[in-house]
Amino acid sequence: MELEQALHAARALVLADLVADEVADADIVSLVEDAVAHRRWWVEQWPEGAAFVAGLIAQDVQDALLDRYGRWPLCPVCTESGDPHALEVEPELGPDPHWVCPKTAIAVARVGRLGMPVEG
Repeated sequence: MELEQALHAARALVLADLVADEVADADIVSLVEDAVAHRRWWVEQWPEGAAFVAGLIAQDVQDALLDRYGRWPLCPVCTESGDPHALEVEPELGPDPHWVCPKTAIAVARVGRLGMPVEG
């Protein structure tokens, strides 16, 4: 996959998740742009990593949001526990990243498909 295509696809997936969670305001979209710019350098150094860039950008945005706004995306599986926690991206470095509940190991959605049913 060409570098720019991989970056644009990753950007679109993360933005789709932000929109699904209704948190895609201008400040947060700027965090996505920063993450894409950072990962552009990374994938230029390791072109074979292009397949992993969506999960990495999702993690970068998640980390930036934690620092500025709080946990995102919140786990929809454990709503009864009274202990809100964020989903994690799995695999941390691999293709086909998913948002997964770290407490139950349930895959909630593929990156880019929050709010939609998990596909086989």
